[in-house]
Amino acid sequence: MTAGHGIVAGTALSVVVDNVVVLERPFRRQEWTMIENRMKTSLRVVLTDVNERVVEAWRAAFADTPGIEIRRGSILDENVDAWVTPTNSRGRMDGGADAVIKRHLGAGIQLRVQRAIRDRFGGILPVGSAVCVPSGADIPRYLISTPTMVQSSQNVSDTLNVAMACAAAFQAVHRQNRQVPGSIRSVALVGMGAQTGRVPARVCANLMWTGYTLFHDHWFEDDDELRATITSQLDGIENTPVTQRVRIMPPKGHSFRP
Repeated sequence: MTAGHGIVAGTALSVVVDNVVVLERPFRRQEWTMIENRMKTSLRVVLTDVNERVVEAWRAAFADTPGIEIRRGSILDENVDAWVTPTNSRGRMDGGADAVIKRHLGAGIQLRVQRAIRDRFGGILPVGSAVCVPSGADIPRYLISTPTMVQSSQNVSDTLNVAMACAAAFQAVHRQNRQVPGSIRSVALVGMGAQTGRVPARVCANLMWTGYTLFHDHWFEDDDELRATITSQLDGIENTPVTQRVRIMPPKGHSFRP
């Protein structure tokens, strides 16, 4: 599936999906939902981490979820449109995958992330939100930063931060593709919170599964609604068996589920 966009016939917007022009005029909301629903099903998702326990936990949590590539290795080796990096609320890329990506892409990537946080959130990126910025590189073209913690190296093992961060990252894919259709067709993620956040591997995997399935079911216009939805439905999850996953029931509107 390929998608692109361009201005035709004056101010009309042309959108191409599967090599077919499906719109040559400005979007209406219902039309965008239909187009994005087709585009999102083609999103290539790679879960990669150097921690074998995280990889094995992913294989268990995503065993019945098609279309997910899982492997042990570095995110730096993934040829995708966007990398997702777990960060802190100020976008300081000084630990974990953040630091690895910063060394690889250069110090300018932190400046772009922090500028986006300042412009959109006043300098503090809440857990359950994300920013998507150009990476300045050919691979990946975009970096999605989403906080799993407020401060660097914070223990978040007893929180729902991983689910909110993963969901926010995938919602950032929705938003980027609404702005530039087809700009993110593949994405790679590491084990969120499993290193500096000290989240157990299977808990990390289950919460990431929750965030990923919510991407397929719903898109949120408002981060507060996303946070409230996850928090209300995962309340008490610490009392459930470690192998139990929770699929969020999306609120009314903007749903991809029948």
